[in-house]
Amino acid sequence: MEIPSISDQTRQQHAASFGAAADAYRRGRPPYPRAAVEWLVPETARDVVDLGAGTGKFTEQLVAAGFEVVAVEPSAGMREQLAAAVPGVAVHGGTAEHIPLPDASADAAVMAQAWHWVKPETAIPEIARVLRPGGTLGLVWNIRDLTEPWVAELDDVMHEHTREEMDTAPELGGPFEQLERTEIRWRHTLTRAELLDMVASRSYVIVLPASERDELLGNVAELLNSHPDLADHEELTLPYVTRCTRAVRR
Repeated sequence: MEIPSISDQTRQQHAASFGAAADAYRRGRPPYPRAAVEWLVPETARDVVDLGAGTGKFTEQLVAAGFEVVAVEPSAGMREQLAAAVPGVAVHGGTAEHIPLPDASADAAVMAQAWHWVKPETAIPEIARVLRPGGTLGLVWNIRDLTEPWVAELDDVMHEHTREEMDTAPELGGPFEQLERTEIRWRHTLTRAELLDMVASRSYVIVLPASERDELLGNVAELLNSHPDLADHEELTLPYVTRCTRAVRR
């Protein structure tokens, strides 16, 4: 059975759903490889804006790299998790389309696992407004590596109801040039409970009726208990491909 891609209206509903599962998001979503931070943000940058910062998964790595970071996130529930996880960072409500910062106030802007939710025609000029000339825009996604057989089976279970489509190699244009891309392959170790939280924090799972959500999570648990590569393993190793895009403001 072919599962249709989600509509624009449904996509907006999904984008607004994360606050309801902010705690699961924080527990279950993977971090990002340090190499992604190093590739996306120039060493010469000082002030960095993390847009769609979520629960701070990428924010904390920017802070660890020594940057002055301002986080912008639309969901109050996600901002609460972020403030607890990365104390001392300035956190503002806002979006990539409406950034509550002055003109030319940042050397770099990043979006981790979030660009597919924005309206590029509005977000691109707004991000350019906040960046200083020569500033960098970096986009990054953690994508599960489906070349691993059990991960492909997990993906089928997760997308039983809805197939999520994401463009992880977007064009930017307009005020941005010198577009570059790279991929980083790595592996994330997590517990069974954290993997279930990762599944539960997906927008298309959050918005399911409770009975369907419970059924899906039960099917994931069954896979973990029955698959020969996973059974009797309390810790799992989940392979990822981190896809990065960067461009420079003219």
